[in-house]
Amino acid sequence: MVKLDHIILKVNDLEASVTFYTRIFGFAAQGKDGPFTLIRVNDELVLQLVPCGTPGSEHYAYAVSREVFDQIFARIKEAGIGYGPTFDSVGSNSGPGEESGARGLAPTLYFFDPNKHLLEIRTYER
Repeated sequence: MVKLDHIILKVNDLEASVTFYTRIFGFAAQGKDGPFTLIRVNDELVLQLVPCGTPGSEHYAYAVSREVFDQIFARIKEAGIGYGPTFDSVGSNSGPGEESGARGLAPTLYFFDPNKHLLEIRTYER
């Protein structure tokens, strides 16, 4: 079996990015390792943030439980972050939507991180 181990994520504002991923997603900041600031997603995946500048436009989709989906969605709304039901509707503040992913159709919500990376949360639990 193959699993994704880590992602090197280019960021423009390291502090804003750490705050975003820990506050909005609830991921854990784990300090530094060389040039990287580590953000623990779960036991098997780490984001390695590197402040080397980016135009954004990367896309990352996270599958979460229904409970976590609802929690993240609430924090997005509370923070005033624009969202949408599809990748091309961010800012409409409508949704969630439903789109296909690795395990089929699922409720989805799209939004941008501070670096203009397009993020998606989805839950396969209905």
